[in-house]
Amino acid sequence: MPVSTDNGVVLVVPLDASSVTDFKPERGLKVALVGAEGTTLMSQQVVLDDKGQGEAKFALQEAPGELRVLVGPDDASDDEIVGLQTLGVSVSAKLFIEPRLVLPPLRITDFYWHHWLRWCRWYTVRGRVLCADGSPVPGATVCAHDVDGLWNWLGTQQVGCATTDASGSFSMTFRWCCGWYPWWWWRMRDWRFDPDIWARIRRLIEVEPRLPIPPRPTVRPSLDVFDALLADGPLVSPPLGLARAGFDASRLAVANAPRLATNLAPLAGLPTLKSATGLAALDFDPSQLSGLRERLTKVLPASAELEKLQIWPWYPREPWFDCEPDIAFRVTQQCDGQEKVIVDEPWWRARWNIDTTLDVTLVATSDACCVRTPPQTEGNCMVLSSVCGISVSDIGGNVSAPAMPAGFAHPGLVSVVGDAPFAGDVRLEGQFGSAASVDYYEFEVAPTALGPWAKLAVGSAGGFSRRYFDSATLTFPAASFPFQFIDGRYVIESREHYEDTHPAPWGITQLWTGQNFDTLMVWDTDGHYDNGEYHLRLVGYDRVGDTLQNERIVPLCGTEDADPPQQNHLVLQLDNRTTGTALDPSGDEPRAKVVEVRINGVVAGPCDIAQAPADASLDVYFIAYDVDAHLSQYSLVATFGADEPPINLLAVVPPLGALPNGNTLTGVALDGVPAAVQVGPTYPAALDQGAVSPAWSGGGLHLHIADLRSVIERSCCYQIELWAYKRTIVGCNGNLPHRDFSFYSLTIAV
Repeated sequence: MPVSTDNGVVLVVPLDASSVTDFKPERGLKVALVGAEGTTLMSQQVVLDDKGQGEAKFALQEAPGELRVLVGPDDASDDEIVGLQTLGVSVSAKLFIEPRLVLPPLRITDFYWHHWLRWCRWYTVRGRVLCADGSPVPGATVCAHDVDGLWNWLGTQQVGCATTDASGSFSMTFRWCCGWYPWWWWRMRDWRFDPDIWARIRRLIEVEPRLPIPPRPTVRPSLDVFDALLADGPLVSPPLGLARAGFDASRLAVANAPRLATNLAPLAGLPTLKSATGLAALDFDPSQLSGLRERLTKVLPASAELEKLQIWPWYPREPWFDCEPDIAFRVTQQCDGQEKVIVDEPWWRARWNIDTTLDVTLVATSDACCVRTPPQTEGNCMVLSSVCGISVSDIGGNVSAPAMPAGFAHPGLVSVVGDAPFAGDVRLEGQFGSAASVDYYEFEVAPTALGPWAKLAVGSAGGFSRRYFDSATLTFPAASFPFQFIDGRYVIESREHYEDTHPAPWGITQLWTGQNFDTLMVWDTDGHYDNGEYHLRLVGYDRVGDTLQNERIVPLCGTEDADPPQQNHLVLQLDNRTTGTALDPSGDEPRAKVVEVRINGVVAGPCDIAQAPADASLDVYFIAYDVDAHLSQYSLVATFGADEPPINLLAVVPPLGALPNGNTLTGVALDGVPAAVQVGPTYPAALDQGAVSPAWSGGGLHLHIADLRSVIERSCCYQIELWAYKRTIVGCNGNLPHRDFSFYSLTIAV
């Protein structure tokens, strides 16, 4: 091989695999020269002959400095051959004194040859990402990670990513190698603190009085956390405050405990190689963790749970020799202008030691944008299917629902959310039949099913947008559906007409997602309509140029062949909130007010310091009232001290039918509010007390506790807190957002 300059040299590396049992030249080898900086200078592939002989020749421009010659399988990358435990020999710079340097043959043993045949394998992962209802999740990025647990740190290595197609399917192929140098394996991991693992470890240690509780770990692995567990020495005296509280000093770290990290040898190997690979911050050799594990397992309690989850030190791990990856998945999707994590499998969901082919189904969270398949509703008809995602069969007075109470969600449900009216922005949802052919539509409203019908107030009819998946660009464009004036009417375009006027292979390359797929309109009720019962129906039109023609009430699916067909129809009960003023809070919906507190019959005003004799009683007068009779529940508690659990004052009242204990909850007229006929404190309790669905107003209330000290056990400042809630579904939010709060503070000395 010619040398390009007078100062150049030729380095010859003979290879000898003749001693390998049953040798067959079934694969080639790679020879690499690694410089003092830890980087591969050049590499060459070598094919051995039938006798296992071969050689690599390197033409160097000039005599090099210190070199490492590494030998591995021919499919190893330049990085892998440095990080994996390959054959190697150091070549001193002093040997380059002649133009040609021939090294002694590098002998390849059975161990290395047969290990190289399997040290790196290809894995294929196939699967689908689905929503909970089974619909596909397109355009999502699926990433597979190998996971390892070290104490309370989680180490992950991303092995591959893929993007789901329109069916939610994906496929990825990745290469997995084993037999790394421990420090090289360590640098490939992304380490983070895992609070779930730490909680399990802490619970395990807390029940062992002989062990000190380690400090909260750092974000990155640090062996300092084991100092207290392994060190010997006198106990540290507890701080004065803790000693007075009877703190167990044995749970503190020992005094002057030596740092464990200083007792471990620094990272072995070339210092330049260490810095070149980004390992300057790693001040110990991970291969020493095996010896550390032996010490820790003699101290730590056993845990079958942590051993099963392969958490070191309970599980003997040397993951740099792990030839079968342990895979967990993380899936993200950018659908609504923001990337969201829709699958994030915890470490304990990992698939341990997977085969070279893995098939999975991943279920996404509700944040995912799913492809929605249009329903196969036949006929010239429509279905008003749901309101705010609540099926019309679960709204009184509608198709397949109980007749009463009309317009209330969850009719007859004995719950704090049963018999719920609607308020705010109400989302109306439904589908057209395959032959309905409505281009544009609007809604009409009436106080009864018989009318009189009127067009919706213009300001109350709100549009929306839908998203679809474009499989050509893997994006989620938005399609706008606003209300607009056409031919003197305030109408909105149907989804079917939008598809007709925006030609595309809908259902093939452009697929609607579930976001607002069935939405017909957002009805803004607050400020436009009084509280009460309302009936709605949809009116459809054909658009011809700039005119609307063929006005019709689309019949209800399943009745279009009747004479006459049943019109589409929806009934809802509205209860929008009004609030009072600071001077006149009587208009609040609901109204919560702690009016007065008496101790042993004597009024104790806000901020008073009240003395409570041994036989003192406690009386609280308060209001929990809804003028529209849609009260859901109320609570009355006393908070005190520092992070003490609140005292539930209502818990002392015996339930209906129980033996009396002197404590009572009764109705009483207060501040213009009528006395509560049913005292509750919940809607189901009020129904048991005689309230008639769907009405429960609450009102003025008087709580009498015969023995104050049965609930107030120590002298302190107490704040009596009252919350009152309505059952109303507000803006499609069913978490009782219509609520009111009142508090009353005083000091009670017992």
